[in-house]
Amino acid sequence: MTDNVQAAPAKKIFRSRSDRMLTGVCGGWANYLNVDPAVVRIAAVAGAVLSAGVILPVYAAAAVLTPED
Repeated sequence: MTDNVQAAPAKKIFRSRSDRMLTGVCGGWANYLNVDPAVVRIAAVAGAVLSAGVILPVYAAAAVLTPED
């Protein structure tokens, strides 16, 4: 007997056009993770402060490399 079970389509990360403060990276990540965008933004700011700005090049790279939705 064969089971015809189809896998769910893979989720992709996009920068948000509608939920953006700067470039839409945090809004897109929040959509991907199914969380409130404010939580992702707070985590990004906390990461930037606690890591002495190491997260800022990561954010910039995500802004350049992540396509818009």
